[in-house]
Amino acid sequence: MKKIVVVLLLSLSFSIFAQGVPEEVSLAAASKPINVIASTSWTAAFADLGGLDDLTIIAPASLVHPPEYEITVNDVLNIDQADYFIYAGYERMMQSMGDSIKKDSQTMIKINTNNSMENVSQQAKAIANLLGTEDQSAKRLASYIATIEKGKEEVKSRGMDTLQVYCHSMQIYLAQDLGLQIDATFGPGPLTANQIATASKNHYDIIIDNIHNPIAAPLLEVSPNSKLVVWRNFPSSVERGSLEKMVQANIDALLE
Repeated sequence: MKKIVVVLLLSLSFSIFAQGVPEEVSLAAASKPINVIASTSWTAAFADLGGLDDLTIIAPASLVHPPEYEITVNDVLNIDQADYFIYAGYERMMQSMGDSIKKDSQTMIKINTNNSMENVSQQAKAIANLLGTEDQSAKRLASYIATIEKGKEEVKSRGMDTLQVYCHSMQIYLAQDLGLQIDATFGPGPLTANQIATASKNHYDIIIDNIHNPIAAPLLEVSPNSKLVVWRNFPSSVERGSLEKMVQANIDALLE
């Protein structure tokens, strides 16, 4: 009888130990940091608001127009080895890479980049839902939205919501969220004779240009009393809260 008891105890101990091994392995795998690469500082900023940390980008944040970055062989290798790659689709690199990227379609995350509160919230939540970072994302989005709402209140308190604005087409989203009255838009291509004539005729209070492809300078020649404001879309760094900091800088430029 003693022999039988010993055998049963040994069998039970081995069974418990064997069941514990897969759990330990899965926990180790779950604790491994996710390697996420973004195409530009703008897509990285969306990922940041989606709750992700320690992001790497392909196109240097210092570039005036990051989407025009020419991808290298090392960039392709880094993207292939990443767990996820976040991009917008209009980047030149997406055409240059062609079929050289060997990644599962589920690890290629395409997002829509414009800085409206609605779109930023939608894209960040989609990233968070995919990668399980909903709690972090919710806190970061709340701070981002609060920054814009505070800016909107300041715009209204100064009476700037009644001024007529001529806005670069790539900057209309933030301008609208801040409550500015956009009378017409120009860009992103070169100014046309009609657009210059529009500025000459209306003498807008504010002209908002885009630093990544600035084209508004000739408008000041025909409307010299307009206030020229130049905004960014691509953050100049990759860090926690980069899009919120950039938007705040845009707001400050408008209010100064």
